[in-house]
Amino acid sequence: MRVRFRFSKLGKVRFTSHRDLARMWERAFRRVALPLAYTQGFSPRPRVSFGLALPTGAESVAEYLDVELAEGTTAEIPGLAGRLTPALPAGVDVMAAAVVEDGASSLQHEVTSCSWLVETAGLTPGQLEARVATALAAESLVISRERKGQRSEQDVRPGILCCEVDGTILAAELAAQPRALRPSELLVALADGLEEVRVRRTSQWIQRDGARREPIWLLSDATDAPHVIPRAS
Repeated sequence: MRVRFRFSKLGKVRFTSHRDLARMWERAFRRVALPLAYTQGFSPRPRVSFGLALPTGAESVAEYLDVELAEGTTAEIPGLAGRLTPALPAGVDVMAAAVVEDGASSLQHEVTSCSWLVETAGLTPGQLEARVATALAAESLVISRERKGQRSEQDVRPGILCCEVDGTILAAELAAQPRALRPSELLVALADGLEEVRVRRTSQWIQRDGARREPIWLLSDATDAPHVIPRAS
């Protein structure tokens, strides 16, 4: 059985790295004695896979990880969210648990875009709105990107799917395929000197049967962290 969890990462824990967060989850699974499946080989590891990595320092109400349970496990899925949250650091709350459909792809492959709220500094609301309008009207927006120590010039305009302005806050949907566009790169594309104050991921989106949806729907506002148990895509 593969179980998917949706969780939030808010407050000071946002400065925890992706690797350290993975260790926190492993400790939480041990504390609640969740029977995980393990890899084969000299150094077995629990079969746990995260969704798209969150930039260190960013908050989120839409993080995901998939966990494969040991064969024959009859865990009470409805109670897992409530059991795991107290075993995790303050700021990490499990919002939903769902059994993953047989044959479903990994989140790394399925997530096509993410929604973000980005609080900015360096431009007035009017200047920011003008910059966004100019960027959305442009055919290309070329920035310098670094990958594995190599810098290259790339057009990131196709990765900006939507961008709206509310004061100094951007509400943007950025592509995750074929390469994810980060909020920090969006700001570089918009204007020199535009600074990132606070970032929050609010949704991760997949395509299913021609429609866009989240891997796990929540029955109420994400900030309420309800313990819902839908079936994951």
